[in-house]
Amino acid sequence: MIDPQPLPSAPFDGSPQELYLDPEVLARELAEELLGDPLDELDNTDPAAADVAAECDLGLVLLAGSHDERMQGLRIFCEHRDPRALPRLLPLLAAPCPIVRMSAVYALGRNPSPMAVEPLLALLAGDHNGYVRKAVAWSLGSYPDAPVLNPLTRSLQVDIAAVRLWAAGSLAEAGSTGPAKADPAAAQLLMCLRIDSEPAVRCNSAWALGRLFNDLVDLRQQDVVESLVTAMLQDGESSVREEARLALEQLEQPEVLERLQTLVEEGLLA
Repeated sequence: MIDPQPLPSAPFDGSPQELYLDPEVLARELAEELLGDPLDELDNTDPAAADVAAECDLGLVLLAGSHDERMQGLRIFCEHRDPRALPRLLPLLAAPCPIVRMSAVYALGRNPSPMAVEPLLALLAGDHNGYVRKAVAWSLGSYPDAPVLNPLTRSLQVDIAAVRLWAAGSLAEAGSTGPAKADPAAAQLLMCLRIDSEPAVRCNSAWALGRLFNDLVDLRQQDVVESLVTAMLQDGESSVREEARLALEQLEQPEVLERLQTLVEEGLLA
């Protein structure tokens, strides 16, 4: 999955005092931290359990503090899992400051709970702020067994580019729980690969289709291969062409690899 760049979204509400942090900087920092498979990357740091416990203890105190302290606590729970945080994170989804809401959403992606599904879906459908909806689109990837397939599909159809970018990746997670979900997820991702106006969304759609491939029936797999080949050869953006080629290579299908080699030999691929 590609490195998403900050994209335009709805303006932030609230007073200047509430927005003392640059929302674009915060969104960029969080996006960088959460790139690819962020939970695995954070787990790889493997800090001492005692240090993590102490940091979570501090985070719980900070979440009950001032605005500045609350933001520090949210950052802690964007990095660490602790079930004790849930009762303090859920109310922050209704905070008037969009930066707080956004950070709480990311923290609930790190600390998934069935209790968070309904309020997260409500934010995805109704929050006026694009950064918040973008955060929800990412966090729902941590809830693949919840009823997130249709809401993510709608976001991929109608929301702004920044939200569609993350919705594509989360749709792959939701679809990877079995063939019944994989097929409708792939159908929407194929549509986005073909017609979405934003190259970054088309890139993530190509990545997501590769992720779903093994859960698809033969006819849908053929459609995925043909669509990726078309994107690889014809998309106007080099990033999309490269992502489509990488997705095809990672399928590890002998006939697909042979086809790629033939295209190279014919001079149609470098």
